[in-house]
Amino acid sequence: MVVTTAGRLADVVERVLGTSPPVGLRATGVTIPAQQKVWAVGFVFEAVGDRQLARFKADPANRGRVMDQGLWRYTRHPNYFGDACVWWGLFLFALPEGFLLVVSPVVMTLLLAKGSGKPLLEKDIVQRRPGYREYVERTSGFFPLPPRAER
Repeated sequence: MVVTTAGRLADVVERVLGTSPPVGLRATGVTIPAQQKVWAVGFVFEAVGDRQLARFKADPANRGRVMDQGLWRYTRHPNYFGDACVWWGLFLFALPEGFLLVVSPVVMTLLLAKGSGKPLLEKDIVQRRPGYREYVERTSGFFPLPPRAER
């Protein structure tokens, strides 16, 4: 299972980045370096979060409701968290080329968490969507965390 999963991850890395994955992933799948783990977590959070939201929105019974299931139970923005992880994973891939490349993931994380991402999206959603205030009170805004207890 680990070897198969690592092999699939290696294929994805190669297709997305247009380069061969590092030897640790290619060889046996036993060791997966940090950059692949961070990138893969981000990729999964983005893809699964987007898919869960699309399915939720496609169901007419959910019209006007707050998505608080799946990954959305642990973070209000799993796709933004995933995007940030992808950027940090790419930084870790490029780290041997120079530490100054850290600017890209830092800027993207700040934009997603504090700038044009989450804050703009949530600016007036409390007025538009009943139940969102309670969702904000119990659910992490960016990093996936267990839901806070109901007050």
